[in-house]
Amino acid sequence: MSVFKVFDIAGSGMSAQMLRLNTVASNLANAETMASTPEAVYRARHPVFKSVLNEMEMAGNQGLATVKVQGIVESDTAAVPHYMPGHPLANQEGYVYSPGINAIEEMADMISASRSYQNNVEVLSTSKELLLRTLQLGR
Repeated sequence: MSVFKVFDIAGSGMSAQMLRLNTVASNLANAETMASTPEAVYRARHPVFKSVLNEMEMAGNQGLATVKVQGIVESDTAAVPHYMPGHPLANQEGYVYSPGINAIEEMADMISASRSYQNNVEVLSTSKELLLRTLQLGR
């Protein structure tokens, strides 16, 4: 495996974690939105990742594994009803619905994604430093 493949692997990890951070931000931004029906309520979104082994790159048993987004799934958490008869979106019974998004869980997911992103940045930084030092060995 080429030394430069480390950059591809870490880059795909950073890209995946950036998508994860964006979905968490979207979930937090819509956590307090209201709708007139449970079906119209915003549903939290979460990316699903998978590791992909590139068989074209295989030399022996060493292939390049990268992270790909398999899809984005919506949460099946039930909408939370609120009795607010004066709300402009209230239905005939006086209820509005909000998403069942737990802000604490979303914040924990955001911290985890941020740390994973930072780890990939450290891999890139360390690899770059090692390559530069290797080039300076002949001096």
